[in-house]
Amino acid sequence: MQFKISKELLAQIEQLIHDKNDQELEVLLNDMHHADIAEIFDELNIEEATYIFRILDSEITAEILPELEDDVREKILHGLSAKEIAEELDELDTDDAADIIAELSQSKKEEVISELEDVEHAKDIVDLLRYNEDTAGGLMGKELVKVNENWNVLTCVKEMRIQAEHVTRVHSIYVVDDENRLKGRLSLKDLLTTSTKTPISEVYIKKVDYVKVDTKDVEVARIMQKYDLEAIPVVDELGRLVGRITIDDIIDVIKEEADKDYQLAAGISQDVEADDSILELTKARLPWLVLALMGSFIAVKVSRQFEGAMESYGILFFFTPLIAAMAGNVGVQSSAIIVQGLANNTLGGTIWFRLFKELKLSVLNGLILATILMLGSHFIIGVDYIIGVTVSVALITVIIIASMIGTFVPITLNKYGIDPALATGPFITTSNDIFGILIYFTIAKLILGF
Repeated sequence: MQFKISKELLAQIEQLIHDKNDQELEVLLNDMHHADIAEIFDELNIEEATYIFRILDSEITAEILPELEDDVREKILHGLSAKEIAEELDELDTDDAADIIAELSQSKKEEVISELEDVEHAKDIVDLLRYNEDTAGGLMGKELVKVNENWNVLTCVKEMRIQAEHVTRVHSIYVVDDENRLKGRLSLKDLLTTSTKTPISEVYIKKVDYVKVDTKDVEVARIMQKYDLEAIPVVDELGRLVGRITIDDIIDVIKEEADKDYQLAAGISQDVEADDSILELTKARLPWLVLALMGSFIAVKVSRQFEGAMESYGILFFFTPLIAAMAGNVGVQSSAIIVQGLANNTLGGTIWFRLFKELKLSVLNGLILATILMLGSHFIIGVDYIIGVTVSVALITVIIIASMIGTFVPITLNKYGIDPALATGPFITTSNDIFGILIYFTIAKLILGF
């Protein structure tokens, strides 16, 4: 059942904070999931959130920290001492702890690391901080279970029990050699059904999916999604096992990438949220709005080149928004499908194959829409037959050109390392508006002879 914050619950919590009734407040919150408590934190002011944070056990607050919105977590951490932050991080897995430490200033970061009680935990966190956050190294955690290929089953079970005490969830058992190089994975079923004296080298599975520390996070997400993995091991340049990435980390990557692409497609150039300041929102939105405005100026200039047509065939003017809208819509549809295929790595064939397929599709769609337009314009609007034919021919041409642009542009952007989601927003819409109007009036001039 999904948790929902009611006004009554918030009012109750705020009253308990005001009355400093720590015991009842702690009892109330201890029965909740840490993600639900984080959601409550987002609704409270920072003083109230910090107050609750200080009265709860570190085991609970450590789980809450990674779930908080970035700005709320930043404010709470700002109000905590280095020792208090270290106490929280001692309870967290290394990947979550490294993510939180990375948000601190350099001086505070060093203080917190020096306050960590578990020396090995601190070393693992420092090691993770070396990697870029958008790589497998920046995503991975150090907590895993591994066994040596030279051990027998009995030794493996003993070692696994020791290692599992420090791992929240055992997704896989990895097999390494004496140099810690990843050799394969071990099936729990095989481990349980094999004689205790049997060497692991005889039962482990040599085929194992893995990624390198410098693999991009989106590529890691694609691999785990494709092979339906709950976790994937990470190796360094020498093939040594250095960590593992779990599905919860990948869900965050997929969400962030989807949010970024959606905003880019909508013409928002920076990562922003609804609660950001007016200045930040303006900086994110304005560049593309300026581009759209400049594109509209060009479209107006193109239209002015055909003033004579407006005087002789004024009815053409009323079809201009229709042509521009269809050009933009078709372009966005085509580019959206291509971008989706690129993102999922399911786009097959050469660029010429894609263009030819899109050409056939656009011709079919264009003929159907042009027929509807020609009949509708004649019988519903009452325009002359020749005008209907003119607009219909222009519509077919515009749909074909818009489809070609919508297909070609994202593939080309992707080839040169530019996010193809850029092609599904104002860029495609504005360019197709301009081409659509130019093609419309050019065809009208050829047919009507003005």
